[in-house]
Amino acid sequence: MNLYDELADWWPLVSPPGDYEEEASEYLRLLRAEATGPLKTMLELGSGGGNNASHLKRDFQLTLVDPAEGMLKHSRQLNPECEHLSGDMRTVRLGREFDAVFVHDAITYMVTEADLRAALETVAVHLRPGGVALVAPDETTESFEPGVTSEGGEEPEVPGQGARSLRYLMWAMPPKPGGTTFEVHFGMLLKERDGSVRSVHDVHHHGLFSRATWLRLFREAGLEARLEQRILDGKPYDTFVALKPAGSRT
Repeated sequence: MNLYDELADWWPLVSPPGDYEEEASEYLRLLRAEATGPLKTMLELGSGGGNNASHLKRDFQLTLVDPAEGMLKHSRQLNPECEHLSGDMRTVRLGREFDAVFVHDAITYMVTEADLRAALETVAVHLRPGGVALVAPDETTESFEPGVTSEGGEEPEVPGQGARSLRYLMWAMPPKPGGTTFEVHFGMLLKERDGSVRSVHDVHHHGLFSRATWLRLFREAGLEARLEQRILDGKPYDTFVALKPAGSRT
């Protein structure tokens, strides 16, 4: 996935932090509505460039975990007051618990049921009894729609001043019948400071699981989850909010 390594320097043009303020506010509302006990510390798994964290850090002491060093670099610059650690959400073990655990769209890269189960077990292991988790995949089987899912990118505020700019298109392909994965194709045009433009084609593989599978895997991880349906920019999203029962051990 070139977007998160070879092309990581372009990330702020792909996904500006300001675009996440409304979304982060909704996540905060859901967490507060479900929580029992204090909500002071949060672990974010698959934190990427730190865009959600740039808003959530006003309300939490954040520990951010991501496997891509290029993305952690951006997040450290954007969120210097947060703790940053390298790790895979399927296997990382920090040896401590948090009031909340948050996983945004990086969970979509769990392409097998075993991957997803492992990620949810990581959530449970790091959640204190009575703590709350929020997991926000881009799609479930029921909410998925193939096609062009978004177009975007950033251009310089003052054209011709030597700033880089980027435009992109995301195209989600239908999964194979009975399959649990689908491809997302990124077509990107990158304009360098010297005015030259090049194109990049990047392919991502996403997991696709039913709501029932998600809820079953939460239960198997020792978490009591419910489905929260929301609309963002006119598109329906399924979000899962889960509690770790008080007195439980994971």
